[in-house]
Amino acid sequence: MHSGDILDIRVVGNFEYDWRGGLTPEGFLQGFDKVPKEIYALCRTEDEIAKEIAKELASILRNPQTEVRILDRSNRTPATIEGAISTPTRFQIKRPARLNELIIAAGGITDRASGEILISRPEGLSCVQPASGNRPVSHLTVRIEDLVSGKVEANPVIVSGDLIVIFEASPVFLVGAVGTQGRIDHRPELTVSRAVDSAGGLIKDAEPSRITIFRRENGTTSMIPVDLTSIRSNRAKDMVLKPFDIIDIPFKGKPPRKLPPVFETESVDGDRPTKLPTKIID
Repeated sequence: MHSGDILDIRVVGNFEYDWRGGLTPEGFLQGFDKVPKEIYALCRTEDEIAKEIAKELASILRNPQTEVRILDRSNRTPATIEGAISTPTRFQIKRPARLNELIIAAGGITDRASGEILISRPEGLSCVQPASGNRPVSHLTVRIEDLVSGKVEANPVIVSGDLIVIFEASPVFLVGAVGTQGRIDHRPELTVSRAVDSAGGLIKDAEPSRITIFRRENGTTSMIPVDLTSIRSNRAKDMVLKPFDIIDIPFKGKPPRKLPPVFETESVDGDRPTKLPTKIID
């Protein structure tokens, strides 16, 4: 029995004790007043609930025969997957399902993924973590690399109420005399030379010895000079970039840029549909 389920109770030969309903937030049968004691049902089986009800009814009826079954499981809190995924989706989970199955069902991970997945699990929305009253949230971080390589611990069972966020990579921007201006995704140990190569390399009018990195930290913007010519000839160390760095490659004969260009960055929910599609895992 989960939160949102509808339960049907039948007492053979005593229809006045029959009942149908759901659970309170605390996990008790909501409005079941046929016995003096509240019946706790969250995360218990139909048979366990039936036996406890029969035990309580025994003080009122002779040898009560109680039948219990879950009529509706469709209102369980869905699991949700979003972030760097082809189709952000909600899932009604009616059987055990693992992370990789839900990722495939949502169309797969996009190229914007940073490499990590966060699974947040509120207490009380599934029987993995029964309610204790204060509803804390536990978190599990999974590396996509470990999931792809088949590590069991990186492919956990997903349950009702789980929120799966596939983190998107932060951007780095390139402007000026480079093959393709605009955004590339930041990766660990991304350097200036690798970023330039990822953007199609320098064009013939580029001035690689006068590159400027605009970096904003702690509310201020700093300008960091970089000599790509020296880096290519191993006379200087290749600089490691940080998220949101702007790399300005000047054209020959033009003065260096004194202010960083302005880029519009996507909002967290910018591409998220108003209502996520729902799939049933049964």
